[in-house]
Amino acid sequence: MNRQKENAVVIGGGLGGLSAAISLAGEGYQVTVLEKNDTIGGKLNRRSGKGFQFDTGPSILTMPWVLEQLFERVNRKLDDYIEVQRIEPQWRTFFPDGTSIDVTADLPDMISEMSKVSERPGSQLSDFLSYSEDMYDLCMKSFYKTSISGLNEFRKLHTMKELMAMDPFHSVADSTKKYFNNPYLEQLFNFFVMYVGSNPYQSPAILNQLIYVQLGLGIHYVKGGMYNIAKGMEALLEELRVDILTAAPVSHLALDGETVTGAVTADGDYYAADVVVSNLEAIPAYQTLAPKNGKTKKEVKQLSKTYEPTVSGLVLLLGTNRTFDALNHHNFFFSEDPELEFKQIFEKGIPADDPTVYIGISAKSDASQAPDGKENLFVLTHVPPKTLAKKKTDWSDYRETVLNKLENMGMEGLRESIEFEYQFTPDTIEELYGSNGGSIYGIASNKNTNGGFKIPARSRLYDNLYFTGGATHPGGGVPMVTLSGQLTTDLIIRDRTEEN
Repeated sequence: MNRQKENAVVIGGGLGGLSAAISLAGEGYQVTVLEKNDTIGGKLNRRSGKGFQFDTGPSILTMPWVLEQLFERVNRKLDDYIEVQRIEPQWRTFFPDGTSIDVTADLPDMISEMSKVSERPGSQLSDFLSYSEDMYDLCMKSFYKTSISGLNEFRKLHTMKELMAMDPFHSVADSTKKYFNNPYLEQLFNFFVMYVGSNPYQSPAILNQLIYVQLGLGIHYVKGGMYNIAKGMEALLEELRVDILTAAPVSHLALDGETVTGAVTADGDYYAADVVVSNLEAIPAYQTLAPKNGKTKKEVKQLSKTYEPTVSGLVLLLGTNRTFDALNHHNFFFSEDPELEFKQIFEKGIPADDPTVYIGISAKSDASQAPDGKENLFVLTHVPPKTLAKKKTDWSDYRETVLNKLENMGMEGLRESIEFEYQFTPDTIEELYGSNGGSIYGIASNKNTNGGFKIPARSRLYDNLYFTGGATHPGGGVPMVTLSGQLTTDLIIRDRTEEN
């Protein structure tokens, strides 16, 4: 089928939108990307000041094969656009009692690290990694291959034996307890599910595949900063003659009855389209771009009931006038009581009294990111999204909670070392990127409400309208949102082929 004369509009230039634009261009569509901000990339963006460079969003890259696959779709090689390097050790973790465990893909070293807190780490890790790899292999047959709208569709892609092998009746935390029965190791491995912003005590056990994704496949960094992923995609889009318009917020969808015919910007410019892909999440897209009628309100209500947003975050970009030699590229400062921490965030809707704090220091691996003798600290603390928050938080006060924790756990003199600072809160994340309640990762995986599935990529309200990004299958994080753009495009092509 000749698609040269067909137009596609992508609303939002986050990684999901850029991936969809590349994939659609590869299918012969003439694509226009409409981005409301001055730069593309969505949450994957950057800030700089006083010689410090910061990635403002994702700082860890897993499953680089997803990016390779995207570039291969249009006969390009990823290595020609960005330089990916492996990071080891992967994480350095700090516990309140002074215990520190390095997470590494070198299994003998990982076993040695685990022996600090466990008497039989070898058999525990071997059994758990086998379990995790089985989960990943099963998902490679379906979850990572096609856009899935829910459980019924998922069931058609697997035998009953395979479905049962996915451990459907247990949570992430249930399984880590079964395999380790060790508070240190349970807390450490449970936190992997925060790659997708979810609660390990609520998330389905199949997400334990993330341990194999990290330990088996490795974690990576992009030389020059993670934002170079977006820059690499931008260069490719220019080669594909895709029009990228920044500072072009979309006002509303153009409709002919129940069929979307294009998008209209705030300036009144109309972009006709045979298909529209929204990188703006479905719920805020319906709330802000669709007609405000009973049908739309009903859909938003139903979606909101099933698909709660993931955590948001307080992000501190700190340029320091010294180095912190005890830290690595990626660091986690864990809480004293993880169950209480997750209960406060996910059930009580309040920031945790004692939060887990992540610090990424890309200057540890890339000297271009900070002046000599100084470091760029990306400090992230997860907090409830605005939609679930039970009370208003004074973020200045919570900043003090975070800095107090870090100084008490070994980073003495942190406050005095800060010479540059930039801050993101749920309010600014929502304002900049339009995510539901300032959600960072899209939709939270909850085995009781959505079974770990996301909002379907095909709109249930309007023909020719599709979604991509973290709220859509397969979920949040760099590889998942990039994959969503590819899978949503595959869905569009199937639908259009069936129509003809």
